[in-house]
Amino acid sequence: MHIRKKKNRSGRTSVVIVDKSEGYKELCTIGTSDDSKEIERLFLRGQEWIDEHNGQAALDLNGWEEEEQTTKLLLEKIEDVLINGTELVLDHAFRSIGFDRIKDAVLRALVISRLSFPSSKAATAEYLKAYYDEDVSLDRIYRYLDKLNSKEQERVQEISVRHTKEILGGTLGVVFYDVTTLYFETDYEDELRIPGWPKDGKHRNPQIILGLLVSLGGYPLAYCIHEGNKYEGKTMLPIVEGFVKKYDLEDFIIVADSGLMNKENIRELEALGYRYILGARIKNMAQSIQARVGCNRVDGAFEEIQLSEKRRLLVGWSGERARKDAYNRDKGIRRLEKAFKQGKLGKEQVNRRGYNKFLEMKGKVSVSINYDKVQQDQKWDGLKGYVTNADKTADEIYDAYKQLWRIERAFRVAKSKLEIRPIFHFTRKRIQAHICICFIALKIYKELERRLALANIPMSVDKALFYAKTITTIKVKMKSGKVTTRTMFLKPWQKAIAPLFDEQFWAR
Repeated sequence: MHIRKKKNRSGRTSVVIVDKSEGYKELCTIGTSDDSKEIERLFLRGQEWIDEHNGQAALDLNGWEEEEQTTKLLLEKIEDVLINGTELVLDHAFRSIGFDRIKDAVLRALVISRLSFPSSKAATAEYLKAYYDEDVSLDRIYRYLDKLNSKEQERVQEISVRHTKEILGGTLGVVFYDVTTLYFETDYEDELRIPGWPKDGKHRNPQIILGLLVSLGGYPLAYCIHEGNKYEGKTMLPIVEGFVKKYDLEDFIIVADSGLMNKENIRELEALGYRYILGARIKNMAQSIQARVGCNRVDGAFEEIQLSEKRRLLVGWSGERARKDAYNRDKGIRRLEKAFKQGKLGKEQVNRRGYNKFLEMKGKVSVSINYDKVQQDQKWDGLKGYVTNADKTADEIYDAYKQLWRIERAFRVAKSKLEIRPIFHFTRKRIQAHICICFIALKIYKELERRLALANIPMSVDKALFYAKTITTIKVKMKSGKVTTRTMFLKPWQKAIAPLFDEQFWAR
């Protein structure tokens, strides 16, 4: 920096401070005058300005050097950088439900990784080490799966039931039951893994049947595992009866779809004193009942037929459902007609599954479409029946049955988000442990969904976990070497989920 006397067009002289270190730049004008003595005084003031600011620059330089040195020392103390946002969020949910009462770090690690990185057990071990700095070896995981016995699995379900009752105000009221199938990537069968009637289209793969009980809101309560070829109608009563006895339930209604409705189930439910709402198979009912169904086809209206002293059939009609039924049937018939023209229909297709029910076999080799059956099927378009012994209005029965979509969604979450299947384990203990871990993960998923809604955070669980996956934590070892501090960094776009890292957010 130096001082310059600059002549102006007016004839006056300006005293300015100039810096030429990075090109010509006027830093400051000290003053302007046409008096030579005043110009000299301005020149001396300019020198004082330079002296003052040169000293400040030296101070700034020293301060910067000290800051740089401090930063270098801090960087040398960094012990690890963890991408563990999902672990922090899910650990809060894990503890808020009460699963931390099961004192086992491996269980917690397996559940959290199932939600954040669903994969094989070998990949899970690598993930835990790379992202969460948790050294859980593959051998240790397998040993844990072998020891996760039925007693601990029952405790898991007990914790889930207790938490669900608490968030629902102390009572369950309505419980929903349904089943799905889980297939294995193997050709080998045993007494548990048996090919059956798959819901995933894997007809040749061995499978098991998973039964699930959920509450209003879709919160999982209990589960059961059955052989892959077991008739699903025989899976409901054992889990319901055990569930009722264990938790001393009284005032509740069991809701299930028509696939679980049979005369034996209904008789046993009534003999045990349980109230139920089951989807009705109207087409399989007696001709006398079928003749009385479908007379009043008005949206929102219900026909009621008394089947016994306490049992009744409710039938509703929906124009939207009728259009959907007709569309799906026409689509199925077009598929059959195309296969028929191409000569791809054989006797192996003649069964009662889907729209193949319209096929019939003539002689030994000829297969054709029975259009009379198609026409008969049209009269059921839009009709839906419900069998119940509950003392509720038709609208209340309908509203309760509509909630079955929640258990269907629970299965979708388990299959698509938690990747519960295919299953690669082959021993009963490890299969049961795998299902138990996925059950806990499903419960945590639902709890996180509930918390986001309560806090008015307009975000899905999947998006919240996606954001959390990008959040890092730095571990810094202090000077003593004995204490480690952690600092989490949130970018502006990540602050929407900042409450999920706060203990108070999860406080009951």
